[in-house]
Amino acid sequence: MVQLWLFELLKGIGELFLHPVFYYLIFLSGILGVLRVRRERKNFHTRTFDAYYELRQLFPLGFILGLALSIVTVTAGLTVPFAAILLIAVFTLLLSVTTNIRLMSPVYTVGAAFYGVILIAEYDLNIPIFQAAFQAIDDKVYPTIVILLALLVISEGILIIKNGSKGSSPKLVKSRRGQNVGVHEVKRFWMLPMFLLIPGDVLNLSVEWWPVFPIGAESYSLIFVPFAVGFNQQIQGMLPKQSVQIHGRRVIALGCLTLILAVIGYWYPIISIGVAALAIIGREMISLMLRLKDDNLPFYFSKKNNGLMIIGIIPESPADKMGLQVGELISKVNGVTVRDEQVFYEALQKNRAHCKLEVLDTNGEIRFVQRALYEGDHYELGILFAQEQRKFDERIG
Repeated sequence: MVQLWLFELLKGIGELFLHPVFYYLIFLSGILGVLRVRRERKNFHTRTFDAYYELRQLFPLGFILGLALSIVTVTAGLTVPFAAILLIAVFTLLLSVTTNIRLMSPVYTVGAAFYGVILIAEYDLNIPIFQAAFQAIDDKVYPTIVILLALLVISEGILIIKNGSKGSSPKLVKSRRGQNVGVHEVKRFWMLPMFLLIPGDVLNLSVEWWPVFPIGAESYSLIFVPFAVGFNQQIQGMLPKQSVQIHGRRVIALGCLTLILAVIGYWYPIISIGVAALAIIGREMISLMLRLKDDNLPFYFSKKNNGLMIIGIIPESPADKMGLQVGELISKVNGVTVRDEQVFYEALQKNRAHCKLEVLDTNGEIRFVQRALYEGDHYELGILFAQEQRKFDERIG
């Protein structure tokens, strides 16, 4: 039995590379990186992270969470019909066409698949190619799909907290008064691959060579499924990390509530229909409430009278090595008080071998940073500012 399980695990991992969502997410992450770099160059004539940054964020943490979820679901004997797996992939591809990244959250893709399974079973619809998979589903509610949804939503919240604020992208937009102000934008895909138990021999019927193994009196197949997690948030009224952390904590809370109700639905399946709807509405409300709250706050990255606001730091630049942070204000450079970029760069030229900055941190406290400058260092220290109207218009003119 142990050898059979090991064979199934290796087989499932190999089949991951045949799943279209695996390659589709790699493609979409690459596109996000290219578009971000293009926009940053348009706004600032430089970019922060390279175009592969989003692609590098796609896998590591998601694989760890996927392994943890696999252990939980397989140990608990959580089974999901193969028809639901197919529909999740279909809805992932369809929702991506909207170009609204956040709609690729598991709450939407898995939730839509849950209702799709119910409707297909209710009306006995004929689905080509994988007809055997859809004929195998019974005319009943599958609360295990909603339990899976809840676990994925909790994982989404963890991904948002741990990874969402990393590499948030500075962006210039027009305020209601027509001024150019700064915001931060997070657009991210994560892949969360996990093993799932498929009841019966439906996979063997659809794909003849797929192995089926028994557990007690029942037979199961093991499949490795890459779930997509999409996240998109634009932040104007607070620091990016602070806002993203709030978002992530609320998503985790929604996932925990959904999981509790979904487990109850395991004994009372009809409850699962309402729980799935609650999860979808709750996820929408989280995004809506955070957006409304943020819209009512003044722009954090706007011109200040007591210094220059840092909206971005280029990695490995002198500013990065000096420990400067997004959201801090530079009030003096080499003893010269600065209020605009021109004065900032003129003050830097006073001493080309060394710079000393007086900085007002995000807690409103003054600190001093200094560093020797070397040949090849970024001539602007690698700092991106929330630019003034005149300065910005001249650069893009």
